[in-house]
Parts: sequence; structure tokens; C-alpha cells
Amino acid sequence: MHPSTKTRLNGRLPEALRPFQVQWDPMGFSLSSLIVQTGFTSVLCSVCVEEGVPTWRKGSGKGWLSAEYRLLPGSTPKRHSRELSKLSGRTQEIQRLIGRSLRAVLDMELIGERTFLIDCDVIQADAGTRTAAITGSWIALHRACSCLIDRGDLPRQPLRGQVAAVSVGLVEGQPLLDLDYSEDSRADVDLNVVMDDAGRFLELQGNAERAPFSRHNLNTLLDLAEPGLQGLHVAQISALSQKG
Repeated sequence: MHPSTKTRLNGRLPEALRPFQVQWDPMGFSLSSLIVQTGFTSVLCSVCVEEGVPTWRKGSGKGWLSAEYRLLPGSTPKRHSRELSKLSGRTQEIQRLIGRSLRAVLDMELIGERTFLIDCDVIQADAGTRTAAITGSWIALHRACSCLIDRGDLPRQPLRGQVAAVSVGLVEGQPLLDLDYSEDSRADVDLNVVMDDAGRFLELQGNAERAPFSRHNLNTLLDLAEPGLQGLHVAQISALSQKG
């Protein structure tokens, strides 16, 4: 793929990530918490731990991790009503994606019969909320595990690698990395890519929003996503270094 020199509305090149930053410890009672920002998208990620596992897991000696995801009211231009007794299909799909992505790199035997609970609450949505939630939750989970090690509850780091996620898409025929809403809403093809730091894909979610796409298109988008994800892995380590 040959990156285009054409810039986007905000001045980014097609292959450029949105500005990425992390604000630590907005919540004092959780084991770990942060706000991850990718451009104008902001997600509050927190981690709590509970002793015990779901009933079907008891007696296995292995732990568990589950994730919840919500759009907060006011996170979108039109107020998003709280999802209380019934979750939308989109919400269920996203929180399952977050859980699968993190469980893929977590040593369940090492954590023993305890459960990590990940909460991802979208403060502001400008596309890419699920990918920001995955990337930010990995940072928060790593910090939570470090806290448990410091307390003597874990012998060593149970995370066996990094996980980050990013969106790529075709907009008017142009491959773009890390779409904002103005781009995502016009995309012909939208693809979310989850990858570990060894370059292995954990999940691909792709849709032909307006027109079918070819194998060549898919390869082009994956080639665009990979260096972006490598950049996010670097940003994750940088964010952890801020905590010392």
C-alpha cells in the first residue's frame, strides 16, 4: 500500500492515528481506573476484582474476566438513554468483544479463582469507542494486576502480552486509519482490528456498509491497521510508565 499525501478534515494523513492520551485515577475506589482519549472519543475504563468465579467455573482453579460497556447520557449529540433492564444488541456485542480480547492474553490459572470486572463507560463518542475501550482497558488491567502483585495477591504479572484495537475503513475509495465520526458515517467499509504485540490478530470485525469489498481491499486495510496498532502498543507502555 502506498499512503496518500491527501490530508483529512483535521489535518491527519490517511495513515495517522488520532491524538492518544490517558488520564489516570479518576476513580478512587476501583483497583485501577483511567480515561482514555482518542481524538474526541473519551472512555472511562475501570477495573475491580472479586474473590470467586461464576458458578460454572468453580473448582477449576482458574479465574475469569468479564466486561461491561455503556454509552453515558450526553456522550452523543442526541442524549443516549441509559440502558437499564434490557441491553441493546450493540452493547452486548461490544462488551463481549472487550472481554474476549482481554481474556486472550490473561493467564487464568495464575490469577486463581478470582474475577476481574472491567467497566467501560463512554464519556464522549466520536467513533471508535469499542477500540478505545479495548486499548484503554488493557492499560487499566495491567495496572490492576501490578497492584495485586504489590499487595502479595499475585506472584507475577498474569498478562502474557498486550492488546490494542483500532478501526480502519474505506471512505470514498480512500483507506483511512482510526476513523472519526465524520468518516465512519460515510465509510463504504468499516473494519475493527484487535491485535497483540506479537502481531497476531485476536479479532476482526468487518462490514460492507455501502458496497462489497475485495480481498485486495481487506489486505490493504490490514496493512494500514498493523502499524497503527504497533503505535498504540507503544502508547500503552508510555501510559504505564507515567505511573512508575
